[in-house]
Amino acid sequence: MSESVHTVTDLPAERPAGCPFDPPAQLTEARAHGPISRYTHPGGKPGWIVTGYEQVRAVLADPRFSSRKDLMNVVDFELPPAPPGEFLLMDEPQHSRYRKPLVGKFTARRMRLLTERVEQVVADCLDAMEAAGPSADLVTAFAKPIPTIIICEILGVPYEDRDSFQQQIDTFMGGATSDEELIAAYTATQEYLARLVAAKRANPTDDVLSELTDSDLTDEELKGISLILLAAGFDTTANMLSLGTFALLRNPDQLDALRADPTLVDSAVEELLRYLTVAKSFMRTALEDVEIGGVVVEAGTTVVLSYHTADRDPERYADPHTLDLGRDAGGHLAFGHGIHLCLGAQLARVEMRVAFAALLARFPTLRLAVPAEEVALRPEAADIHGVKSLPVTWDA
Repeated sequence: MSESVHTVTDLPAERPAGCPFDPPAQLTEARAHGPISRYTHPGGKPGWIVTGYEQVRAVLADPRFSSRKDLMNVVDFELPPAPPGEFLLMDEPQHSRYRKPLVGKFTARRMRLLTERVEQVVADCLDAMEAAGPSADLVTAFAKPIPTIIICEILGVPYEDRDSFQQQIDTFMGGATSDEELIAAYTATQEYLARLVAAKRANPTDDVLSELTDSDLTDEELKGISLILLAAGFDTTANMLSLGTFALLRNPDQLDALRADPTLVDSAVEELLRYLTVAKSFMRTALEDVEIGGVVVEAGTTVVLSYHTADRDPERYADPHTLDLGRDAGGHLAFGHGIHLCLGAQLARVEMRVAFAALLARFPTLRLAVPAEEVALRPEAADIHGVKSLPVTWDA
């Protein structure tokens, strides 16, 4: 049966022309052929790409698939283990050692308690936009500052360091720099976090990182944990806010529905998460032979899990390529699934609910300031999908 399986080539592929929100056509085509396709990794190693919703979800919940960086069989040399604390690329028990101390700090209840602070940060950004208007780049004026300020406050990054920190994260996650620039930005971020951890251990303040210093975690482990939290807490939400606004402006019927009924915001956020799925894919390596979608993935083989294609699976969501804010988008994979389910999911939801509602209320005539086709997307090499800038305007 596996001999007739579809083959995917040439990834990362560009988005279809005029469809900045849809997965690459190669992946949508692959899903039409079946939930799993052959794929050769850029390093020449044979693998698979999983595009079906049920199959991606099953792999994420299956302990027979590993997240370990050093087991990823994608290049012709051995990869090193993930640095201490970077638990996204680890299995149990190492994963739980780092995640468990954080779980209680990012609960839905604790994140809801942050709502008032998020509202203030959003209002400050909108005030600045309005004062400088009637036009703005929504990415720099709105989408980036909100999650940056909030996650930096949660972890205890000093205010004066936020701009430079945001710039470094942009550089090594944006997919548009040389390897040398990427390594330099990553190294600078690591060095900064090492100094921050030492400062918190010497003089604890009221923040999550200071709380974590009162544990058996080493400075190296705390540095890795901080990198994961800061990078994930900033980049994903920033791109959801900008790309989500772009999607609403390109779907005026849905935008009008949300403006007419602000109580739709909760379902709107979930549908935007499903429709955009900005964290596009992750990888897992089979620890033993496992059957998926009618084929056997052999032990030691690394599979790519295409989240954004899975969230457009017609077997899971009717008319999946349509943005429908009234849809029940529950169960989407925008935050992953299983033991690696995004730790900051509830924080991201609070930020998006507050930000989208406030933006549309403040600027009822908000619209693109350039033709939609001139909005530049981040390169597909970036881990997180989004736009480089989003010029908008409104009636003063």
